[in-house]
Parts: sequence; C-alpha cells; structure tokens
Amino acid sequence: MTRSSSSSKLGAEQRLEYQEKGYYYPIQVIERSEAEDFRARFLDYLAHNKQRLAGLPPRDHYVVLTQTQFLFRWIYGIVSHPKVLDAVESVLGSNIIVWSTQWFPKMPGDHTYVSWHQDATYWGLHPPQVTTGWIALSESCVENGCMRVVPGTHEGPLLPQVETYAQDNMLSRGQEILAEVDESHAVNMVLQPGEMSLHHIGIIHGSNPNRSDEPRIGIAVRYIAPEVIQEGAARQMALLVRGKDDFGHFQLVEPPQDDLISDHDAAVHLEALRRLRSNTMPEEHSPR
Repeated sequence: MTRSSSSSKLGAEQRLEYQEKGYYYPIQVIERSEAEDFRARFLDYLAHNKQRLAGLPPRDHYVVLTQTQFLFRWIYGIVSHPKVLDAVESVLGSNIIVWSTQWFPKMPGDHTYVSWHQDATYWGLHPPQVTTGWIALSESCVENGCMRVVPGTHEGPLLPQVETYAQDNMLSRGQEILAEVDESHAVNMVLQPGEMSLHHIGIIHGSNPNRSDEPRIGIAVRYIAPEVIQEGAARQMALLVRGKDDFGHFQLVEPPQDDLISDHDAAVHLEALRRLRSNTMPEEHSPR
C-alpha cells in the first residue's frame, strides 16, 4: 500500500496508479484534531435527528445524511478544504463541482453494510469525469467496516445489478451486483481520521458491517468536472468549489454561511434532495 505524503497533490506515479487501479489512498487532507471536531459535530447532528430516523431502514436515512453541504458551513468547509481539492484536482482538473455528498456512519454492533455495486450504473453522469472522495473522521478499518474496492474493475463493463431493498443495506435501493465478485482481489481501504481515499465512479466497491466497539464515521463527497452532464429532467443543484464552470449543466448555489440551519438553507437542502432523487430514482416520491 502506498502511504500518504505531506502534500495532498498526487504525483505522476500516483495519478497513474489511480487511473490503472481506479482508486488511490491514503491521502492526508485534514489534521486529526480537526477531524475529531468534525466528527463530534456530526454525531451531535445525528443525535438531534434520532427521532426523525427512528424506525426508518438505513436506505431511507438519506433525508438526514445526504446533501448536508447545503445545510452547514462546517460541512462546506470539509468538501471545499484546499488539501481535499488539491487531491481531487490531480484527477479531475482545475475546475471542480461538488455534485453530492452522503454520510456513512456505522455504529458499534450495527448490521448495516454496503453491497458490491458500481456507482456509474445509476448516477446518470456522463462522461465519467467523476471521483468520490471518502473522508474519514474516525478510524476506518477492517473491524469497523471500511470501504473495500476491487482494483481495475472501473475499466470493465458495468455489470447488471439487482435492487434488493434489503433491510440493513445502506444503499438507496439495496442494489447489488448480480455477477459473482472475486473477493480475493478486494482491497480494504484503511484510513485514519483526517485521511481520504479517491475512487472512480465505475469501480466495484462495498463495505461490511461494523463488528468493533468504535463508530466508523466518514463522508463521501462526489466531485465532477463541469463538462459532466446529469441524466434526468431536474436541473440538479451543486456547488462550484474550485475554478469556473463554462457549461452551466447544474444550478450553482451559494454555500451556507452559518452552522445554524436557516429557513433558506433548509429549503435549499430539501429541494436539492428532491432533484437528486428525481434524477437518480425517478420512480420515487419527494423526500419526507
């Protein structure tokens, strides 16, 4: 495994590794103390929404865990962090848009998991100038269900997936690749607080349940180049975090200015959720 350096920018060899394998990690992007502060803020947010989430299967937690970059200035601070963007720029170029975000918390003893899947199958983004930055705010290890990838699978065809809607699956449809995945080739992307991995939109990936005594907290930030087009009738809301947008495929909105949720930011968040779900899951109703 290649270790991170003091710089978050990927060198030529690191970029080649990303291109050939479909992922690269670990990349040091946030100080550990800062990551711990962000983790505490997230756990406080989660606690305040405990009643709202009670009784909902993990796949419906998106109403609280998705697109929160529109709600809090501190979350915008994570997704637009210069060291995060330096790494993303290494694979996408100097113009960068945040298309979506999603938190993936796994508490001790959780049965939740993420089945083997490929994001490109259902995101409707073309061309595939898309990378996901998975930013760890706690340790993410084998025992607590770190993300796993199958190297090189971003180069092959997209495989058929079945929508299981399994109770403990964290994915929106419980989608799972129908073909048998050779797990002997899988790589566990172990991260320390403040480290990030990057993975391609087409790579096969997933994660196991948390079998440890510690929570696993991380946020997945989906970055795109401005030339990317989103399938679907709704013009999705997004954040321009570096460079410029000469294409106008997305409605760029201003980031939140505070860590207290205003009526305006709550409305933007709800509408952003609605448009995202409308494009990626058009058969569903608006978010609750």
